[in-house]
Amino acid sequence: MTMNGTCLKAFQRPIVPGYEFRINCGGEAVTVNGSEFDADRDWAGPSSFRQTSPNWALSSTGYFPDDDIPEDTFIKTNESILSMADPTLYMDARLSPISLTYYWFCLGNGDYIVNLHFAETEFTNNKSYKSLGRRIFDVYIQGKLEQKDFNIADEAGVVGKEVIMNYIAPVTSGTLEIRFYWAGKGTTGIPLRGVYGPLISAISGKGTTVFSYVGGSGISVGAVVGIVAGGVFIILLIFGILWRRGLLGQQNTLEDDLKGVDLQTGKFTFRQLKDATNNFDKANKIGEGGFGSVYKGLLSDGTVIAVKQLSSKSKQGNREFVNEIGMISALQHPHLVKLHGCCIEGNQLLLVYEYMENNSLARALFGPEESRLKLDWPTRHKICVGIARGLAYLHEESRLKVVHRDIKATNVLLDKNLTPKISDFGLAKLDEEDNTHISTRIAGTYGYMAPEYAMRGYLTDKADVYSFGILVLEIASGRNNTSYRSKEESFYLLDWAHLLKEQGNLMDLVDPRLSSDFNREEVLLTINVALLCCNVTSTVRPTMSSVVSMLEGRAAVQELVSDPNASTNEIEAMRKHFESSFGRKTGESQTQTASTEGPWTGSSTSAHDLYPVNPDSTYWDNRTERN
Repeated sequence: MTMNGTCLKAFQRPIVPGYEFRINCGGEAVTVNGSEFDADRDWAGPSSFRQTSPNWALSSTGYFPDDDIPEDTFIKTNESILSMADPTLYMDARLSPISLTYYWFCLGNGDYIVNLHFAETEFTNNKSYKSLGRRIFDVYIQGKLEQKDFNIADEAGVVGKEVIMNYIAPVTSGTLEIRFYWAGKGTTGIPLRGVYGPLISAISGKGTTVFSYVGGSGISVGAVVGIVAGGVFIILLIFGILWRRGLLGQQNTLEDDLKGVDLQTGKFTFRQLKDATNNFDKANKIGEGGFGSVYKGLLSDGTVIAVKQLSSKSKQGNREFVNEIGMISALQHPHLVKLHGCCIEGNQLLLVYEYMENNSLARALFGPEESRLKLDWPTRHKICVGIARGLAYLHEESRLKVVHRDIKATNVLLDKNLTPKISDFGLAKLDEEDNTHISTRIAGTYGYMAPEYAMRGYLTDKADVYSFGILVLEIASGRNNTSYRSKEESFYLLDWAHLLKEQGNLMDLVDPRLSSDFNREEVLLTINVALLCCNVTSTVRPTMSSVVSMLEGRAAVQELVSDPNASTNEIEAMRKHFESSFGRKTGESQTQTASTEGPWTGSSTSAHDLYPVNPDSTYWDNRTERN
């Protein structure tokens, strides 16, 4: 396809810093979070091409033969209540029996972030036959297969929930093509007889570079990039100096930071959240920490939420607030905590998460006796596999490659089914593929940081693998990684595990609360995987996808080389210490120092956010950050 004269004329002007496009597929023109989405209500039947604007067009192929679906059903209008915070974009969707393609013209050349908005509204969540329907299709961008056998309901975890998929699309000739293709998979007789081809609710995109334009002449792109980069560096340098000297107000800095964040979440008003938490009643407080307070809330539609409120005195929280919105809003996975949205009104900054009924894994394992959960071995193994799948998604499967940097028991939340979900992305960093490592400020939790990162600032996704190994040892043993008996005496779970392995007594590590009711081979395999993840050499540690395969028994576990000169006396001292820790009172170790009258939940930026501090108890926060 070629661009018409209108498009060429539109680009005979100076270079612009970007280009955006938005379509409410199958719906009317709407405005969401201040962004306008074009209408897409015109009929586009079997094997048709339609261009109602000089900027975009669509084509559809196939029809619904010999079935119960009307032939003109190419737009699906939802009539039920959807579960997302802002359902505006998901009330209508465009369908196609076989292939549905959208084209954009007159785009500047460069890379675009493309956001595809989906919500499965054809099927149900109940136990009727209508819940058995399956829609499976492929997603192509610029002719490249980006998503094979995509299932909206599986990706969202439930029917009627939104899924936003993010991709990078290169544009080299002014045209962008996005295609959804049904390859013959999925159901054809449930809930109605017919083909359930691709479905799309909305499409949005934004340029990421300074574009050249089609036609015309002017300053080169390289020169523009150099000028802009130099200007940005000078501005940031000035702002940094003013901030360090205290000449910039906190509120203005936060607003400036948030202007650069492309929010892919719902937005709430402060009044909505005030009503949901009963004016932030103390009875609803479920967490308190350096970031601020966490409250349980109830929205008007019956959705239970956790609201994290930024403290006006938290400078570290400001940075992490912006980082967490940018990171988690672009990530969707069953084992990552769901961010419903945020509130940004003046100096009121709040994050709204799904509410996790069983709070954190740390509370379940190490909390006060009355708050601990009786986790049998199959449940613990399921939790290990779920965390591993979440990390594999962050490291290898998502479009944004992310290093979490703070994997620990307090940052793993459990829902009503004890499904684990990774939380707290305030310290997360993008893992750029062209870098062998990321040199950055050291931030994380002592006892969980990989040695190469803690000592040299060498950060890769293998740092998360190390932290995961420590966490698995905690889950298997029921003991915290670091325990303190006095200022001079401390014991590390990893050291004890290595010594037990060298003596051939690795089963002594297992949580005595499990008695003998577990699969011995599966427990040993899980502990050996954890030790492999905790290897002092980062290159020896497996990838998280390999960890998932090993935990599920689909791949062999590499054997560690043992030191035959292990100290028997040291093993016995550690055994006595860890065994005695089960009889000690709350308040004698870092993870047993806090208590709360309410549930424990939220995505925290420190252990304080999940452990509400009791003024009558001792509290030690082992999270650190240094430049």
